[in-house]
Amino acid sequence: MDLKTLYDAVVNGDKESVEDGVRAALEAGAPAGRILNEALIAAMGEVGRLFEAQEFYVPEMLVSARAMQAGVVLLRPLLMQADIQSSGAVVIGTVKGDLHDIGKNLVAMMLEGAGFEVHDLGTDVSPDRFVEAARAGDADIVAMSALLTTTMPNMKVTLEALEKAGLRDQVKVMVGGAPLTDAYAHQIGADGYAADASRAVRLARALVGR
Repeated sequence: MDLKTLYDAVVNGDKESVEDGVRAALEAGAPAGRILNEALIAAMGEVGRLFEAQEFYVPEMLVSARAMQAGVVLLRPLLMQADIQSSGAVVIGTVKGDLHDIGKNLVAMMLEGAGFEVHDLGTDVSPDRFVEAARAGDADIVAMSALLTTTMPNMKVTLEALEKAGLRDQVKVMVGGAPLTDAYAHQIGADGYAADASRAVRLARALVGR
C-alpha cells in the first residue's frame, strides 16, 4: 500500500483527501500504526521542515495540522485497540490571565502529529489546573504558553506549584510565546523554550529522549 498520496494530502492541507486516504488505506489492509507513522507523522515532519525553510508560514502549518488531525481522529480507535505506544503525554495550556490560543493550538496539533498524547487545557489555565492535569494524565511534559509580558510570571508560579505538589522531578516543562526568550525559560527553571511549533516538537522529543 503506497501512502505517498495520503502523505501529500497532509502536506497540502487537504482535509477531505486525508480522510478519504486514511479510509482507503485501512480498507486496503494497512495497519493503523503504519498509516500514522509513515503518512501522518512523516508529513508533519515535512511541514515543520518547510516552515523552518520559510516555505510555509503559520497559516499553511495550521491547515496541514488540521488535515492531519482529521486523519488521527479516524485512526485513534484502532490505535487504542492496537495499544500503539505514544511518544509521550503532554499537558498544554495558556497560563492564567492569558486568552491567546492560536500558537498554543498549533503546538498542540503539531505535537499530536508527532505521535504525542496531548491534553489541551485551553486558555487562562491556573497553576492548580496544570498540576491536576499533570497528575491525572501521568504527563511526561507540561507545556505552557503566554503571549503577554504581564502573564509570563504565571509560568514561574506554575513551576512552583508543580514543585510543591512533588511533580517537578517527574515532568519536563517547556515554555513558549512571543515575548519569551531562552534566557527567561532558564531563569524560571523550565527545561526548555521553543520559539515556534516546529521547534516545540523537536524540543519535546528531546525532553522525553526520543
